[in-house]
Amino acid sequence: MNAPLSNSALVDKDQEHMIHPLHQNTAHANAKVWVEAQGSHLIDADGNRYIDGLSCLWNVSCGHGRQSLVDAAARQMKQMAFCSSYNGSSNPPAIELAERLADICYPQINNFYFTSGGGESTDSNFKLARYYWKAKGKPEKIKVISRVLGYHGVTFAAMCATGISSYWPAFEPRMPEFSHIPAPDPYHYPQPEDGSSLGIAAANELEKEILRQGPETVAMFIAEPVQGAGGVIVPPADYFPRIREICDQYEVLLVADEVITAFGRTGKMFALEHYGVQPDLVQFAKSITSGYVPLGGIGISDEIAATIRDSASPWMHAYTYSGHPTTCAVGLATLDYIESENLVERASSSGAYLLEKLHSELDNHPHVGDVRGLGMMCAVELVDDKEARSWYPPEWGVGPKMTKAMIDHGVFTRMRSEVVCLAPPLTTDEATLDELVAGVRNAVVDVFGE
Repeated sequence: MNAPLSNSALVDKDQEHMIHPLHQNTAHANAKVWVEAQGSHLIDADGNRYIDGLSCLWNVSCGHGRQSLVDAAARQMKQMAFCSSYNGSSNPPAIELAERLADICYPQINNFYFTSGGGESTDSNFKLARYYWKAKGKPEKIKVISRVLGYHGVTFAAMCATGISSYWPAFEPRMPEFSHIPAPDPYHYPQPEDGSSLGIAAANELEKEILRQGPETVAMFIAEPVQGAGGVIVPPADYFPRIREICDQYEVLLVADEVITAFGRTGKMFALEHYGVQPDLVQFAKSITSGYVPLGGIGISDEIAATIRDSASPWMHAYTYSGHPTTCAVGLATLDYIESENLVERASSSGAYLLEKLHSELDNHPHVGDVRGLGMMCAVELVDDKEARSWYPPEWGVGPKMTKAMIDHGVFTRMRSEVVCLAPPLTTDEATLDELVAGVRNAVVDVFGE
């Protein structure tokens, strides 16, 4: 029997045949090849163990190695691995999952369309918004407004809504009819001069953009309740209530991108619950199966769903794997696990513990500008000048340096330029959270000094 290959040998083989998401050869030269995962840890091909600081990609909420999720997939595969869910067909796991989601989602969201992931969910909502407004006799309402540093995926249309500009240059020109407003970032948004709160001022950016575009042309505003990949930006409490008012005033659909935030990540089942606001459409993925199999979807308000059902024109939108019985079965098992283990409540308490530890260990460092978070989503923002809140020049390479340093201290996570993003599994215990914070702190010291 041949001995297992080392991490470096596997990386060499990988580079011969694979193209990766966000591929760049230099970035992949020192890649990790993961061969095992347990609880809140990843293990590479050399046997090194690392804290999974981002739940892989914000999605492994239940932790690694949950047998009940594996068993759910195996049972369904044995009975019927796949069948079409196109109009005229369905299957029990998809029906039951939609029913379960209606019980736990926003009160006015009771209808669901399933996809394979977040980007597909974003594109589905773009098309649904256009379909809806045409059915309502307003076909000119096609424009999409999103936010700077918002992330909505990188399929072509979703990339145009994503407000992280590094995703654009290789694929431009972008599609027309997309625009961005500033993020409601309490750390960087300028203090309003008119005496209004930061949350109201940031929300009013939406009204300005709707008026600039023409209210009769704007179909939807899409926003993450907490901006994830953009650096864990938690909006002020009065931001989304004002956003809801503006959308209602100008007949603009409010779309909640909860691909990261849904199913307990922020300490609520769905994150707009923190703000007492309901969306017209919601999109989800990631934690619906804890990342064990690909599944996403959109939740549709009763009024929009009635429009679809009553329209003489079919909604000509489809994915082969929509309502996939195996992925829906795993989705059901994941919801069972979230509920049986009280993961929503644990995310709230563990997240508060994690945030307090980050504050206590890092607030006083001269190059830590901001520590923030909500539930099990936290961030540490690194700055060149703490008073000016300014970043290091890009050529200094804060992101790569911090990534390497954190790996050296047993933490594997992702950066958004100068921001360390942290979102460990919701099952992570306090001892592991302590190790996670220590790893980040030691990395900051390695890169920036005491």
